[in-house]
Order: sequence, then C-alpha cells, then structure tokens
Amino acid sequence: MKQRPRIYYTEAQKALMWDRWKAGDTLHEIGKLFDRPHSSIHTILSATGGIRPPARSRSRWALTISEREEISRALAAGESIRCVASRLQRAASTISRELLRNGGKTCYRATKADEAAWGRARRPKACKLACNPALAQIVAGKLQSLWSPEQIAGWLKRTYPGAKDMQVSHEAIYRTLFVQTRGALKKELLEHLRRTRGMRRSRHYTQKTPIHGRIVDAVPISERPACIEDRAVPGHWEGDLLFGDAYSQVATLVERHTRYVMLVKLVDKDSYTVAAALARHAQTLPQELYRWKWRGTNDSLWPPTSRSTSAIHKTHGSAERTRTPMGYSDSTCPRASTSLATRKMNWMRLREN
Repeated sequence: MKQRPRIYYTEAQKALMWDRWKAGDTLHEIGKLFDRPHSSIHTILSATGGIRPPARSRSRWALTISEREEISRALAAGESIRCVASRLQRAASTISRELLRNGGKTCYRATKADEAAWGRARRPKACKLACNPALAQIVAGKLQSLWSPEQIAGWLKRTYPGAKDMQVSHEAIYRTLFVQTRGALKKELLEHLRRTRGMRRSRHYTQKTPIHGRIVDAVPISERPACIEDRAVPGHWEGDLLFGDAYSQVATLVERHTRYVMLVKLVDKDSYTVAAALARHAQTLPQELYRWKWRGTNDSLWPPTSRSTSAIHKTHGSAERTRTPMGYSDSTCPRASTSLATRKMNWMRLREN
C-alpha cells in the first residue's frame, strides 16, 4: 500500500490557519483554503487543544545574530573576551557564558550558537495547576460537580482572598484541560464542561446557516421595561430551551430577582407543545410571578405564550447559566431527573452568590 506523503505547512500558512480558526471557520473550510484534507488541519490545531500558541520572540537582553558573528570574527582574530565585551558593550561574563554553552573558543560558530539559543528559549513555563497538586485536586473536584471554570475561579477568589497560590483564572483551567501536555487535569474532565469538545473553538464558530433560528416578529430588548433591568422586582423570568440525548428537551425558567431555577420536562420541541407546557407550569406559581421572557429558536413560540403571560422579551442572561453538559438525557426518569437537576442548580446558585 502506497503511503500518503506527509503534508507540511509554512509558518505563514499556520498563522493564516489560526486566524481562520479564530474567526470561526470549520476544519473543512480551512482545508479548502489550502487545498488540503481537513485531517491535516486537525493535526496542527489539536496539538495545542485548539488554542493558538503564543508568538515566539527574543528577549531584548539576548545576544543577536550580528553580535554572535562579531564574537566569532573576534575569536578568529585572537582578541580577548574582555576586548570583545567592551566593543559590544556587554559584560565579559555574558561573552564567557556564550562560549561555554557553544563549544568554547575553538568550536564557536555564530549560526549554530544562535539556533541553539533559540531552541533553549522554547522551555515552557510550568503550569500553575501542575505545580500545585492541592489546587489541581480542588479544581478537578469542582469540575466533577459540574461547576464551570468561571464558577471555580470566582469561588477560589472568594474562599482564599489572600492566597494567590490557591487562585487560578478560568482561562488557565480551560488551557490545562485542552492542552493535555501540561498533565495537571485529566482529559476525562472535559466531559463535565458545558460543551464536551476535544478542542477549544471560537465563539464565532457555527454550523448554522445565516437564517437558522431567526425569530419572526420578535419583541426587541430595547422595549423591555426599565423595572426588569435592575432585578429589583421579583416576577420576571428568563426562559431557554435545552436539547439532550435521545431527543430529550427541557425548558428552563430562571427568576431574575432570586435566580431561582425551574425545569419543565417537554415531550416535544415544537412551539405549541412548549407553550402549553410553560402555561401549565405557570399555574403552579402565584399570579404575580406570571411574567417571564423567553429566549429560543422556536420562532413561533412566543406569541401563544404571551397570551397566557405578559410580554416576552427574547434575551439570554441568567437562563444561559442553567445549561448542562452535552450528552445528558432525562428520558429514562423524567420527573425525578428534572426535580433533582432543579435542586442541584438552585443549590449551586446559593453557593455562587
């Protein structure tokens, strides 16, 4: 069987590749740009978990290639180290260390010394979670409890206000999860994130068409009453629609004042089924709490619901925080699963606040 030749990319092509990935292009779209298979693009992007590696640069204190060439010519002419250091306005110890690292006076070559210095500068900075096993254990435990990296970072900051070594940013947690060479958090913890992806994707990434999910005759958020903005008055709810495995779906309702969460089990995702389920669930609430606002792609959902409640303003916000990791399903035990999930979400919000 003939082996397929290996595909190489220049640094300029890799830079363009990362630019398109950040802009939200898919692997297939980037592959078409270079007329290469998408698998070759995936090999490069997945090496760092979909996170663009920082651009390398030399320290302004490091010797330049021209200075190294000057050292090489001076040594060939028989000049002393102090003489060379004086002409380059460098410390004599700097020139001495340069020679010791690269074969001494007799074997020193400027080009090889510059390449070796560039390679030595690649040494990565140790990951904070890898250097602090206790912190890594806390983060792993919170991830297993379905906490998001943002929640973990905020909780650590409030729990250990004066201990910087026990605090870590949410971005550091994401990078440690996606870049497995750091070795601090196991890859299995990715399953507990809101979105179980193997690589970090851009916020602009989508496989939807421009008209997908467009809401017809939606009430703009600019028409939302001012009393909703400050969350001072209870009774304003935000809604969202979650889809799980095995064609299961759940509607989430979040009260903006108390952040209280309610989950509504749905048998189907069509607009009238969702509207009827919300109307039935609303009857369990006091009449003063019948106001909510819905956010979803069911473009015909809000008009029938608005006849049962007050005006619905389509927006995200608190409702987005109720999203669970992909791959979850409640079809096996509808009532118990939604009740358990509701209690768990409300308890997590109490801890967060």
